[in-house]
Amino acid sequence: MSYQPIENYGIVGDLNTVALIGLNGSIDFMCFPNFDSPSIFAALLDEEKGGSFQLKPIFTEMKTKQLYLPDTNLLLTRFLSPDGVSEITDFMPVEELYNGKELIRRLTTIRGEVKYSMKCMPRFNYGKSTHTVKQISKTEVIFTSTGENETVLRLVSSVPLHVSGLDVTADFTLAPNQKADFLLEHVEKEHDPDRDFESFITESLFETVNYWKSWMAQSTYQGRWQDMVNRSALVLKLLTSYNHGSIIAAATFSLPESIGAERNFDYRFTWIRDASFSMYSLIRLGYTKEAGAFIQWVERLCHDIEHGKRLGIMYAVDGHRQLEEKILDHFEGYKKSSPVRIGNNAYGQLQLDIYGELLDAVYLYNKYGEPISYDFWKNLEKHIDWLSDNWDQPDEGIWEVRGGRKKFLYSRLLCWVAFDRAIKIGETRSFPLNDKWKAERDLIFNSIYTDFWDEDKKAFMQYPGAQTVDASALLMPLVRFISPIDPRWLSTLDRIENELVSDSLVYRYRPQVAASDGFVSHEGTFSMCTFWYVECLSKAGQLEKARLYFEKMLGYANHLGLYSEQLGFQGEHLGNFPQAFTHLGLISAAYNLDNQLNDSRNKNVKTQ
Repeated sequence: MSYQPIENYGIVGDLNTVALIGLNGSIDFMCFPNFDSPSIFAALLDEEKGGSFQLKPIFTEMKTKQLYLPDTNLLLTRFLSPDGVSEITDFMPVEELYNGKELIRRLTTIRGEVKYSMKCMPRFNYGKSTHTVKQISKTEVIFTSTGENETVLRLVSSVPLHVSGLDVTADFTLAPNQKADFLLEHVEKEHDPDRDFESFITESLFETVNYWKSWMAQSTYQGRWQDMVNRSALVLKLLTSYNHGSIIAAATFSLPESIGAERNFDYRFTWIRDASFSMYSLIRLGYTKEAGAFIQWVERLCHDIEHGKRLGIMYAVDGHRQLEEKILDHFEGYKKSSPVRIGNNAYGQLQLDIYGELLDAVYLYNKYGEPISYDFWKNLEKHIDWLSDNWDQPDEGIWEVRGGRKKFLYSRLLCWVAFDRAIKIGETRSFPLNDKWKAERDLIFNSIYTDFWDEDKKAFMQYPGAQTVDASALLMPLVRFISPIDPRWLSTLDRIENELVSDSLVYRYRPQVAASDGFVSHEGTFSMCTFWYVECLSKAGQLEKARLYFEKMLGYANHLGLYSEQLGFQGEHLGNFPQAFTHLGLISAAYNLDNQLNDSRNKNVKTQ
């Protein structure tokens, strides 16, 4: 085995966790039973020590394809050979139906008589803990971790299983239309030894298909690019915790932003920023239930809000804040990109923009979902009062730089959003307002035009005195701070194009002249920034250019319509995968561009 490209993977999930399945049919990444649990399969980060669940036909030559069943998160991996055709159906029965904690693999021979090989090689606790294997019957095996987490897994199959050291294997042959089923489950789940195994797999498959189709049918989006928008919505749903309502930033940890370098971080947590933007996209598609669950998570589990302390930038799925970063030095990393990190020390950073993203999300939910409670408002009020005294501080900013704090434009912009949306919520609900909020909002507004505007460069700069613009400035018209056709904004957009845009792709900043991020490495273009750019173009009336760049960006998705964080020089996917921020950017850009194109068409019809 060798490392597959990151874009060669698809994902399935149960609203507790996800699994990454390669085009070769191998599950090479899975944290179990929750998003932020230790990994049981992590061959994606160390092909020798990480563990995997391999299932494949024995063909001398073959090609493979993957696709999702339409409007679902059930993944099909097809193997096509002159000697036969076979198909794996991978899925996880969702928490809402089955209490989760199960992974199901159904293998079917379509044509020919095909020999198969299965090898289940779990490596517990990020590959740090050994385990025992106990054969219960010809078709049932128990894996028990001897590490402190004491995870116990049950593998049940419809074909005979064989214990080989710490692994379990199976070699078998299936004629046309014959099936072999494999179920890997958390042993804490109630197990019925008398159940009809094949019937259970078939029943759970159909119920899971119906669940996802029913969920997708709730979308109100009927515009162009519906397939890509729907797939992005399904990704956001997969990254959402059913039990807690929180939304993780990405499914993986430590996939590199630059091959062989040190930009390797853990994204299996809930960033207030990312989750708030995700909620915004879900509301646009009509998913107010998911938006409401996130708001309840903020209100119920972010203890800082309850006790009036400073809001954290990120939390564990259950609302826990201590996310101390550790290095797994026994893992070599994807394509030897080390260190491999779990946890994320950015949790202790000061990022003032999160107040704006959160208040914007609350404002939208209060407007399009359900009215927020008085008690929640009083908790938020304490944070706005804190921000009144602290918004002018330097911070680490949206890109979480580790090279020193600056007074970043984006942080200042989103502080303005925080005050503006808090005032709007208060006025809409007739809540008493602190007069200081309006004064601070207007002070920030004027500060952005005076301190961040460079008259020589005709642009709003990354921070006062900076020599470069920053792609996060693309949010200025999107958060309604400035008109998308204001001359100052259009000249800023021109400079962003000149400095940061490569064809249709957008870098987040120029590292050689931007604020130091604490790392020395080349990075790719940021996919979410490209979608922001498209939305800015469409709002500015440059519809043909916006549509061209949007369509080109869609061409960089992987074969399943999924995106990681970045794109490398050759269009390869880099960073954690799939990334919520990229997919919510796609939804927002598609939604806006579709509306703009419809408005333009209607205007043309009226003038004819």
